[in-house]
Amino acid sequence: MTLTNESAARTWFKALPEWNDEVLDRLEDLAALLTAENDVQNLVSDASLAELWVRHYADSAQLLNFVPRETCRSWLDLGTGAGFPGLVIAALRPECQVHMVESRGRRIEWLQRAADSLHLSNAHICGTKVEALETRKFDAISARAFAPLPKLLDLSARFSTDKTIWLLPKGRSARQELKELQGWNHLFHVEQSITDTEAGVIVGTLNGRKGRKA
Repeated sequence: MTLTNESAARTWFKALPEWNDEVLDRLEDLAALLTAENDVQNLVSDASLAELWVRHYADSAQLLNFVPRETCRSWLDLGTGAGFPGLVIAALRPECQVHMVESRGRRIEWLQRAADSLHLSNAHICGTKVEALETRKFDAISARAFAPLPKLLDLSARFSTDKTIWLLPKGRSARQELKELQGWNHLFHVEQSITDTEAGVIVGTLNGRKGRKA
């Protein structure tokens, strides 16, 4: 299945177990906030605003298909940028504490304003570089267009246990990046994105570097 238009994306959302009127209101409000802020700073491309429910909302929410609701209480989103997938995940999973890492000042301010406006008490904005973030473990880790896979793991493996679910939308490079990955014990595979027939999402678990001492 590939979502090809806004109507199809909205219909897909309505079938999610997390869907309710409160989520709808928050995503509609987020759309208004994002559109207004995009006139001030370039959060997303103007073209993608016309396909917001496909390009940003569904592209974010599809990650939930791989994360059981009952076992995920903490989520780390690296390089959140305009708030995707972090804000969407926080809206859909209010019981999950979503920590969004972003180092750019204006983006940090935007994310905090958006989280406050949407009354997302489970959304936590970490205004720092990943390297400076205090080490703790998370149930899920996501990163959308943040860094090449080897660098991403070098920076963020310390936040993972062998049960942490990694969710890495990688576009058209997903299979190639995974094929070229060396030096890690992992159970990663590529899932087809529902928003782009040529895009993939790297999904799985990580169990440290190869050759490490037990």
